[in-house]
Amino acid sequence: MTAALVALAAVVGLAIGSFLNVVVWRVPRGESVVHPPSACPRCGHAIRGRDNVPVVSWLVLRGRCRDCGEPIAARYPLVEASTALLFGLTAWWTGVSWVLPALLFLVAIGVALTLIDLDVHRLPDAIVLPSYPVAVALLALASWNPGGTADWTALVRALIGGAVMFAVYFVVLLVYPAGTGFGDVKLSGVLGLYLGWFGWGALVLGWFGAYLFGGVFSIALVIAQRAGRKSRIPFGPWMLLGAVFGVVCGQAVWEWYLGGL
Repeated sequence: MTAALVALAAVVGLAIGSFLNVVVWRVPRGESVVHPPSACPRCGHAIRGRDNVPVVSWLVLRGRCRDCGEPIAARYPLVEASTALLFGLTAWWTGVSWVLPALLFLVAIGVALTLIDLDVHRLPDAIVLPSYPVAVALLALASWNPGGTADWTALVRALIGGAVMFAVYFVVLLVYPAGTGFGDVKLSGVLGLYLGWFGWGALVLGWFGAYLFGGVFSIALVIAQRAGRKSRIPFGPWMLLGAVFGVVCGQAVWEWYLGGL
């Protein structure tokens, strides 16, 4: 069952990854993600259905447009393959669980927001704000756990976690506006929902992990002379990585720490 679930999640991830390529390109430009159909930016020809198969079409076309020969960036199949891998790993980690849809949604927006933040240093409201009701609904489904034992405490904890994370990042924004953007504040509430659902330890470690990973990366860039002390580095990707750390092992690390005390 687990192998079949992982395979199914990976296939779905390929399709979602193809759609995320459109999202990453169009959302920062304020364009619709459903219309018009994808087309070559050079010759304007609409991309045929057979040329829109994730990863495979890029390989068959050898990374070039069928009509004009314009190179197609390798980033497109890499996003599709990476999303498939992340979906498969998530399904393997959760197994058959009602929390899986919620985590797959987080993975999807995480990939999109990471790439957009790296490209344009923004976390678009068009993605972040709708994620609040979607995350609450999916986490409520996970707490309901049809066919099993409901855990509404986790949902309450998620709501508190989202509010706490939002408040903490908002205070950081007020104290040090040069280091945090309001997009980071809005994203923090979404991540707080997930971290809170998994536990208070996940919430604390997920919050701390963002600053730890981002700080280490920033120091490495300064040492390598790739950035200065005043360089602005997108923080969204590190918030998302911190959330992954919190969800996957934050609660276990927290309980181990408290047990040691």
